[in-house]
Amino acid sequence: MKELLKLARGSLEAYFKNERLKVSAKIKKKYSDKKACFVTLSENKKLRGCIGSLKPRQELWKDVVENSVNAGFHDFRFFPLAEKELGNIKIEISVLTIPKRLGIGEKVFDKINKKVGIILKKDGKSATFLPQVWEQISSKRKFLEQLSIKAGLNKDDWKNSEIWFYKVESVRE
Repeated sequence: MKELLKLARGSLEAYFKNERLKVSAKIKKKYSDKKACFVTLSENKKLRGCIGSLKPRQELWKDVVENSVNAGFHDFRFFPLAEKELGNIKIEISVLTIPKRLGIGEKVFDKINKKVGIILKKDGKSATFLPQVWEQISSKRKFLEQLSIKAGLNKDDWKNSEIWFYKVESVRE
């Protein structure tokens, strides 16, 4: 999966040069399965952008390219990357399994595993935290409260929201 990191960085570099990224036939073939991924950018160990897909919709290599550019330039929480930042940016790619429904919030609270990503859904709103977020928010209750807020809900709305989970395989620089 290390090649995906090079692909992600190449996507950012090509964007700055306003060039079309050249992707080798070998990479296209190796990562041709439809899979979902998230690309996370950090600068000095602080989040700088994170965009991804929850469901497979295109070949993995394409998802990496698209999500890299979106994380760098279209994450509404951050200003677009400046070219001078690129040297300080660290990239992490998380490839997701297909999400599975766990159940409704409070009813499945004890079944929540801190090794998985969580998707919360309620009233047409949703949000996700990758499993890596457990490193910053180790309390299950706080994790779910913050996820509710991220989804634009009240902090306790997780209690009667649908909870989904997924696993990731990740690689980082």
